[in-house]
Amino acid sequence: MKALDELTFDNRFARLGDAFSTHVLPEPLDEPRLVVASKAAMALLDLDPAVAQTPVFAELFGGHKLWAEAEPRAMVYSGHQFGGYTPQLGDGRGLLLGEVYNEAGEHWDLHLKGAGMTPYSRMGDGRAVLRSSIREFLASEALHALGIPTSRALCVIGSSTPVWREKQERGAMVLRLAPSHIRFGHFEYFYYTKKPEQQAELAEHVLNLHYPECREQPEPYLAMFREIVERNAEMIAKWQAYGFCHGVMNTDNMSILGITFDFGPFAFLDDFDAHFICNHSDHEGRYSFSNQVPIGQWNLSALAQALTPFISVDALKEALGLYLPLYQAHYLDLMRRRLGLTTAEDDDQKLVERLLKLMQNSGVDYTLFFRRLGDEPAALAVTRLRDDFVDMAGFDTWAEQYKARVARDGDYPQEQRRERMHAVNPLYILRNYLAQNAIAAAESGDYSEVRRLHDVLTRPFEEQAGMEQYAQRPPDWGKHLEISCSS
Repeated sequence: MKALDELTFDNRFARLGDAFSTHVLPEPLDEPRLVVASKAAMALLDLDPAVAQTPVFAELFGGHKLWAEAEPRAMVYSGHQFGGYTPQLGDGRGLLLGEVYNEAGEHWDLHLKGAGMTPYSRMGDGRAVLRSSIREFLASEALHALGIPTSRALCVIGSSTPVWREKQERGAMVLRLAPSHIRFGHFEYFYYTKKPEQQAELAEHVLNLHYPECREQPEPYLAMFREIVERNAEMIAKWQAYGFCHGVMNTDNMSILGITFDFGPFAFLDDFDAHFICNHSDHEGRYSFSNQVPIGQWNLSALAQALTPFISVDALKEALGLYLPLYQAHYLDLMRRRLGLTTAEDDDQKLVERLLKLMQNSGVDYTLFFRRLGDEPAALAVTRLRDDFVDMAGFDTWAEQYKARVARDGDYPQEQRRERMHAVNPLYILRNYLAQNAIAAAESGDYSEVRRLHDVLTRPFEEQAGMEQYAQRPPDWGKHLEISCSS
C-alpha cells in the first residue's frame, strides 16, 4: 500500500493544452477536516486506508496542499440543459487535479469538486456545500456496490468556510475518481464552436485511451460510438431496474464512458412511481423516472450530431437504433433475475409490466417488495405480500401467473432460490431520508452517521446485524423531501 506522496501521476488530459482546459489552483477551505473516506475507493489508488486519518489527507483534499506532479485544470465543455443548448459550460466548481495510475496500470482522474471559482463558474462561487458533497459521496459508492456503472468518491472534506445558498451553510469538497471526466458536452463544445482540429484531437484522445479495442475495427470512430451507445443502454437499464433517478440528465452530465456522473438531485424510488420527479426544479418532468430511457436516447442523438465530422449520418442512425433493443435486453435480464427466474420466456416483459402497474397503483415499496419476494417460496411469499396491494384481485391474478412461471423455470431448493434472489435484490438502498439524517448530524459536527450509513451501503445485499433501521420503509416526511441542483 502507498502513502500519499507515493502516487504516480500521468496527466494525459492536461497535455491536450489550453484549448481544452484552464490551469486553476484550488481555493483552500478553512479548517479542513475529514468527514468520511471510502477504503474501497482508496484501494483504487493503492492507498493505505490509514492515511485518511492524517492531517495531510484533509489538507490535500481541502485545497491547502498539492502534489508537485499535479496539474489542476478546469475543463471546458458545453451541453444541452433541459433540452436547450448552452454554448459554454465547464468545470465551474471542480478541478481535475491530475491523473494517477495504480499498480494494475489503471488510470484514475482525481477530480476535486467544490475547489473554488474557475473561468467557467458563471457568476457562482465555485464552492460545494456539505450536504451535496455527502450526497454525492454516498451515491457514488452505493451505486458501485449495486453493480451500477458510476464514478467513485474517495472522501469528503468539511470545513468552517461559510457558503451561501438558500441559507448560510458550510463549504466542503468531495474527491471523485473516474477513468475519465470527459462528457458528451466536450464533443458538443468543439463541434458547435467550429474547431475541427481540437475536436479531432479530442476524438483521438478518447479513442486511444478509453476505447483502444475499437482501433482494430474498419471504422474506429463508429465502433467507439456503438460502444458508447451500448454502455449507456446498460447503465440506464440498471438505473431503471433498481429504481434510481438521476434528476439532471443534461448532455454535460453524461459521461463518454457510460458511467453515472454528476450527482445532483438524485433519488432512489421508495414507493414505486414511474412518473416520479426527483428534482423539484424540473417543472415539466423532463427527467422523470420513466423519461430516463428516452432521454438517454435523446442525449446519444445529441452526441451523434457532434460526431458527424467523423461518422456518416446513416451509420450514426444505425448505431442509435441499437439503443432501445440493447436497453430492453439488459433491463429484462436483470428484472428476470430480480424475480428469481433463470430462463427466458416471451411473456416475461408483460409479467414485469403487470407487476409494476399494480405496484404503481398501490404505492408498494419498490426495493422491499423484491427483497421479500425471495425470502420464502414463491407461493408463500406472494401470500404475505398480498396485503401491500389495494387491488388484491389484480395481484392475485398476477401471483398465479408468477407462481406458474416459477414452476416452469425449474424446481430449485428454496435456499438456492433465496441466495440467488438476494444477490440481486438489495436490502439497503440510499433512501433520501437516510441521507438527510446523516447530513443533519454532520452539519452539527457528528460524522458518525455518515460513516455508518456508508458502511451499510457498501454491502447492500447482505443482511447486517443491528442495522434493521436502514432497511425500513421511510416515514411519511421522508417521502416528500425536495431536492434541488443547488450545491
